[in-house]
Amino acid sequence: MSSRNVRFVGGPLDGRMQDLRDSEAVAGRLLRHIHLHDGPKIETHYELHYTPEAGWVYHLCGQGPPGS
Repeated sequence: MSSRNVRFVGGPLDGRMQDLRDSEAVAGRLLRHIHLHDGPKIETHYELHYTPEAGWVYHLCGQGPPGS
């Protein structure tokens, strides 16, 4: 199984790069990130996109209500 990099755009993970396994490389895949440090729980949602120019990118697509 090969892996590749995916970049995050927007929200608390902006600029982060991480490995993306073949099984995760599905356009439209949603990722939920929950931040629990130093304050209320903050939930953000990212959607995975692919373009030949940029490769795989998770774009911020929403934020849940504080404390959700």
